[in-house]
Amino acid sequence: MTKIPGETAYTAIYRVVRRIPAGRVATYGAVAAGAGLPGQARLVGYALHRCPQGQRIPWQRVVNARGMISRLPDPDAAAGQRVLLESEGIEFDARGAIDLARFGWHDAETR
Repeated sequence: MTKIPGETAYTAIYRVVRRIPAGRVATYGAVAAGAGLPGQARLVGYALHRCPQGQRIPWQRVVNARGMISRLPDPDAAAGQRVLLESEGIEFDARGAIDLARFGWHDAETR
């Protein structure tokens, strides 16, 4: 997917994240690639940290390349993210990782 002309990077990121279906996750890198911003995984994290209030952006569905919840400034937020993902049927292993082969959403990279 390429960034739409005139679209901000954050808007492109939010557009991709909104497409991640419930019960699936995407990595920061996959979201960046899908938004036309390859190699900008950290930018995805910055964008999600600044999600606009009142918009339905399923930020909880974005995890790191190891299939784990990234460290968040608020430890309760990480626990809350896990609860949200588990409520969608996502399973974690004993290390706290998600099987990306099973639960990963790769559409972000190909559209």
